[in-house]
Amino acid sequence: MEDYNQASIQAAVNTRWAGKRVLFADEIDSTNLWARRLGREKAEHGTLCVAEFQSAGRGSRGRRWDAKQGDSVMMSLLLRPSFAPSFAPLLTLVMGLSTAYALKKILGDEPDVSLKWPNDVVIAHKKVCGILTEMELEGEAIRDVVIGVGLNVHTAAFPEELSDKATSLYLETGKEFNRAEIIGRIMQIFEKNYECFVRTCDLTLLKDSYEAILINKGKRVTVLDAAAPYEGTALGIDPEGCLLVKTDDGAVKAIRAGEVSVRGLYSYV
Repeated sequence: MEDYNQASIQAAVNTRWAGKRVLFADEIDSTNLWARRLGREKAEHGTLCVAEFQSAGRGSRGRRWDAKQGDSVMMSLLLRPSFAPSFAPLLTLVMGLSTAYALKKILGDEPDVSLKWPNDVVIAHKKVCGILTEMELEGEAIRDVVIGVGLNVHTAAFPEELSDKATSLYLETGKEFNRAEIIGRIMQIFEKNYECFVRTCDLTLLKDSYEAILINKGKRVTVLDAAAPYEGTALGIDPEGCLLVKTDDGAVKAIRAGEVSVRGLYSYV
């Protein structure tokens, strides 16, 4: 039986601050909501909330995140950055990058782990992890930022409508994993990447690592411009995390998250 509790997670997290304080719940409404409540109570920078089950788990764009007990890593990290609020959305990409490289360390060369811009972690062209970042302000300054991570670990099957888009570590390897060790690895890599990020408040120091596993790079994409959708080739990202797309007439445009969908490989990526 997997040892997955506050003590085992705390023991696996060997960092100076990212997840140094771990809180664990057998059941919670949402780890993001939990962390946001703690933020209002002045919980310290780096507090990590982990739950075995969420009754009201949330994904991006208001979608529910449902997972059975024992199947997933569901966690949220509370941060108290001093930079301007405009930089906070990039933390979603920093966590996506960190999670992807943590899984590469755990899985080795096979199966291949990649990123679908901007922050979906992908294995075998299917999504294995989603990230939701939320921010609270005090006046014009950041009070706190919460980054939620939902990682499919032991899920054995998905509903038919998701089977061509979602996967899990178990489905791709046939193996079971120590989820506390996964959390520890993610936190260790995130701490290093975050400290690179705050030096420049952009992705300058992380750009090469990000593009090295960007599944969209060099691929055809469709930009969902409300006025006039167009196609092009993804070249990579700029320091602000925008996807650089070269259109068929040779122009290069910087696309912000939420404006592009990807076609040309499989149904998801």
